[in-house]
Formats: sequence, C-alpha cells, structure tokens
Amino acid sequence: MTDKAPAFDDAKARRNAMILAAAQALYGAVTTAVVVTAGLVGSQLSPSPVWATLPMSMMIVGTALSTFPISLMMRRIGRRAGFVSCALAGGVGALVGAYAIFQRSFGLFLLGCLMIGIYQASASYYRFAAADTASPAFRPRAISWVMTGGILAALIGTLMVMETVDLFAPVTFAGTWTVMAALALIGAAILTAVDIPLIQKHGAPPGRPLREIAGQPRYIVAAMTGMLAYGIMVLVMTATPVAMLGCGFTVKDSSWVIQWHALAMFVPSFFTGSFIQRFGAERVSAIGMLLLVGAAVSGLLGLHFENFAIGLVLLGLGWNFGYIGGTTMLTETYAPEEKNKAQGLNDLLVFTTTAVTSLLAGKLLAWFGWQGVNYAVFPMVVLALAMIVWLVRHPYGKAMKVA
Repeated sequence: MTDKAPAFDDAKARRNAMILAAAQALYGAVTTAVVVTAGLVGSQLSPSPVWATLPMSMMIVGTALSTFPISLMMRRIGRRAGFVSCALAGGVGALVGAYAIFQRSFGLFLLGCLMIGIYQASASYYRFAAADTASPAFRPRAISWVMTGGILAALIGTLMVMETVDLFAPVTFAGTWTVMAALALIGAAILTAVDIPLIQKHGAPPGRPLREIAGQPRYIVAAMTGMLAYGIMVLVMTATPVAMLGCGFTVKDSSWVIQWHALAMFVPSFFTGSFIQRFGAERVSAIGMLLLVGAAVSGLLGLHFENFAIGLVLLGLGWNFGYIGGTTMLTETYAPEEKNKAQGLNDLLVFTTTAVTSLLAGKLLAWFGWQGVNYAVFPMVVLALAMIVWLVRHPYGKAMKVA
C-alpha cells in the first residue's frame, strides 16, 4: 500500500531548512576540524609521510560505505531517526579519535575517522531533506538555505581548533577531538525537531528501477558534476594543511586558510539558489568548474600565504556552484517515491570519488609536491565541462516533470 505523496508545503520546508541549517553548522564544524587536524595527526602517528592523509581518506571511506545503506534505512525509519542515530555515531567516533591521540594509536585513530564518515554520510542528505516538502520553485533555495549552515561551521570549526589544540597539552589535538564529540551530540539533539513525513509505507511500490533512473543523461551528468566538484575540492583541501606545514606555516595559519575556504564554500549559498533559478543549474555548475581552475592556477603561482588563501577561497566558491548545481539537476531526475535510491546512488558515487582523491592527495604531495596536486585539477575540470556541454546540447537533457 502506498501513501499519497505529501502536498508541497513551503512553510514546513522553510522550518525544516532552518533546523537542518543549524545541524549543518554543527556537522560542518566537526568535519572542518577533521580537515585541519587529521593530516597533522596523521603526520604524527603514521609510519610514513605517504599515509599522512589516510585519516581524512578513512572518514570519506566511511561515508562512501554507509551513504547508500543510510538512504535505504531512512526510507524505512524516516529522515529524523536516521539523522539522529548517525550524528550519535559521529560523536562516538570523535571520542574514539581523542582516545587514539592519547594512546598514539594510528589504527584506532583511523577507526574514529571512519565513524565520523557515517555522520558525514547522513549529513549529505540534509540538502535533499530540505527539498522533500518544497515546491519545485522553492527547492533550489531550500537546498541553498541548508548549505548556509556551513558559514557558522567555518567560524566554529576553525576557531574551535585554535582554542582547543593544546587543551590537554602536551597531547596535541586531543582536546579538539573531545569538543568535536560534544558538537555532534548537540547536533543530534537539534535533529530531533526535523518534521519530514515518510512518503511510503513498507512494501509500497518503489517506482522505476534504479538502473532506469541512473541511466538518464541528466542523472549521469548531475552525478558526475557532484563527483568532480567534490573530488577536486577534497583533493586540494586535504593536501593544504600538510603542504602549508611543509612550507613553514603554523597550524594557526592553515586554520585561517581553511576558515576562509569554508566560508567561501557556504556564503554563496545565500544567492546560489537564485542564480540557478535565473541562469540554470548547468551554467552555474560550469562557472563553478572554471573557479576550480582558478584555484589550481593560484596554487601553481607560488608558495606564499596569499597563494594558499586565494586558491582555497576560489576552491570553496567553485565547489559551491558545482555541487549545488549538480544537486539541483539531480532532484529533477526522479519521482518522490524514487528519491532514496536515486540520492543514495548519487552520494555513493560522490563519496567514493572523494575517498579516492583524498588518498591521492597524500601520495601526490609526497611524490610530486604541491604543484602535482594542483596539476591534477585540470583533467577533472575538462571532463566535467565536456559532460555539461554535452547535456545542454541535447534535447534529452531536460528535467523530468515530477508531480
């Protein structure tokens, strides 16, 4: 038996978007702290510099492994229960990471990062959840509203690292990971207020087969855009703190750069939705890819603080336009009863890509230096732009009409 799909309710969508934006801020603060500290902790605990970025990779591996199961779980138990349970898993992971730092256990630290990946996997659905009850006209803005929570995340996360790095001195970063656990638990509490009804009862018809949904040209390009935008961002961002430390900069210096990067990722969300409504998701995504090229060029022009700062700001802007544009395109390819499997496959592809690029970041940095990391951006951007142009120039690239 199938429940009637809920009518669009933009008032409810606005309330959910605000709640999810707050949850996004706390989740983002946790992952921002991971970005700043994981590579540095990895440098301290790993047996070889080549594996310094492995902790960051493990968080993304945890995301890739759990993103599709979480989507299916939420289809059964609902968004709220799924979000809360995964935030709790993130809190436990942060505590495991803190204990691992005290014990100087690289393996245990990797386990903590893996568990935080579960938190990240669920948080990747916040933007989709905001769109669940939104009308097609409001949907891009609902997605953008959630992403604005990253602005607070950028401020909270980096300042928290600066203030807690020596909280349990001489054990560096243990205090940071303890506070991360507290933020995840607060996020779990906030998520209990999310109000998104289940669209289907157990055993209801699931809509089209996943193969048919994923075979649509628009779905393919939307997923590829998200994969490459996120993959490029993670590649460069993961390598940045380690590269800056190698160039003689301090943890505080890299924290400031990551803060500006995170702000650039989320501040544009105030107007990205409006840009998409006016110019189309394809054009906005293409602009995002060109901004990612600018980030790589800045990195290649020198090893000064301003090169890192400007490059990471452009990296954040490019990610925002590319990722939100891709997400919007994706929401136009499935019916409400198909959302869980369509979104689940998309995020599985996205985070598998980012797991590969985060691990690649450490190897490129160790083998070819900072320039090698930036040169790797260009072929990925070319592929993304070629796919977007291909979609725009063919009639089957239009959005599907969903009632």
